[in-house]
Amino acid sequence: MKRTLRYTFYALMAALFTAAGATVIAQDWRNASREPVGLAPDPQIVKEAVVQVYGARAVGAKGLFGVHTWVAVKPSGAPSWTVYEVIGWRLRWTDSAVAVRNRDPDGRWFGAEPELYAEKRGAGVDELIKRIDKAAREYPFAGEYTVWPGPNSNTFTSWIARAVPELRVDLPATAIGKDYLGGSVFGKAPSGSGFQVSLAGLLGVAASGVDGVEINLLGLNFGISPNGLKLPMVGIIGGFTPSAAAAPAATVAN
Repeated sequence: MKRTLRYTFYALMAALFTAAGATVIAQDWRNASREPVGLAPDPQIVKEAVVQVYGARAVGAKGLFGVHTWVAVKPSGAPSWTVYEVIGWRLRWTDSAVAVRNRDPDGRWFGAEPELYAEKRGAGVDELIKRIDKAAREYPFAGEYTVWPGPNSNTFTSWIARAVPELRVDLPATAIGKDYLGGSVFGKAPSGSGFQVSLAGLLGVAASGVDGVEINLLGLNFGISPNGLKLPMVGIIGGFTPSAAAAPAATVAN
């Protein structure tokens, strides 16, 4: 049954992409750019604590309809950034897909330009960083990875967002896997606020002041949030404005 649904999903994606008249440019991932794009502050200059949440189109054909997401943190006075993300191919040589490493938080994802989904800076953010680290190390699907419907990199990012709702992360419709709740049917929306009903990440509905209202059909998200209109393959028409969410977290309850 799951295999049939997967083939149906891929066929639908191919039809949507063809109808849109889009083209794909193949790129060798080994030679693809990983250069930063200037969205992250230089830790040698900016000493305050910062958290940023990013996403970029996935590698290969997956990028037609989905993004890879990650969470980047820089504690107060830290000389470099630490990035938390799930990388499926790590399971070929280790028992965990969770990667915690120092890298440019705004680096291109194998050529794809990243987008900034959320940001917090200043007082109170160091405490949020501690909770992000704890949530990442308690991720329940570390030994699993499934592109669709999850668990995948977007399942991981939404897990962190639910654990640290102060981040107010509004993941786009292209973050397929964010609605995967494992064996649960009811939970909080991916931002950690509001509510969600999800059947294995394939069918469901979510609503909150951050996520807006979303309907999930076979992993395809349709909805509207304060950031704009959410559409499959497109993401969010509108977009996140860093200045709107960069306020200090000092008044946030821990």
